[in-house]
Amino acid sequence: MPKKWFQNWFNSPYYHILYHQRNDEEAEFFIDNLCAYLKPTADSNLLDIACGRGRHSVYLNKKGYDVTGIDLSVSNVKFAQQFENEKLQFYVHDMRYPFYINYFDIAFNLFTSFGYFETEKDHINALKTFRKSLKKGGILVLDYFNSHKIMHHLTNQEVKHVDGIDFYISKKIADGKIIKSISFEHKNKDYSFKEEVKAFTLADFLHMFEKSGFKILNHFGDFSLNPFNETKSDRLIFICQKANV
Repeated sequence: MPKKWFQNWFNSPYYHILYHQRNDEEAEFFIDNLCAYLKPTADSNLLDIACGRGRHSVYLNKKGYDVTGIDLSVSNVKFAQQFENEKLQFYVHDMRYPFYINYFDIAFNLFTSFGYFETEKDHINALKTFRKSLKKGGILVLDYFNSHKIMHHLTNQEVKHVDGIDFYISKKIADGKIIKSISFEHKNKDYSFKEEVKAFTLADFLHMFEKSGFKILNHFGDFSLNPFNETKSDRLIFICQKANV
């Protein structure tokens, strides 16, 4: 079986070269606002699903929480493991499969780390797996891009110059997905990768959360947790509770 795009791209060193400018201050600002809103107790167990290199997990741990990060990328987890301590652990794990049952108080799925799979059933099953990992009444925070705004402001072609590499990036909408194609040459070798993320709307999420056993408590449109506006908001952030189904 050929690997899926996310198995190849997220495990590539070039992913981190292209996106090296990601803003840790912005990530910490978001976490501060989420913690102020959610008010986790000192003994809360937190799960960071698709944690990448662990920037959110590390900051949550610095705030005193017991945090577990999971990610499909071996290289990401290997990088994150340098930050481990008795209250911070990282594991290679596919979010579609169970990981600890009825264990966590809050699960985070941040920075559009969802929408990668082929079918609605796959996504609902992933959400059901998130639900299983939570204690009774546990909370899921899911942070997604605002597909509506992206589709109406799509930049078809751009070139990014990073660390001596010219990344040629094109974007299109096809089959209900926002598809980004990335090609470049490095050390006399040509590379090409793709990002394919479902253009899920608010209505899509309402449907999927209902099907997977979550109750939406609130939703927001940015990292400041301002109200969601379909045409103006950059993000679509859900606060959901494990429902008794």
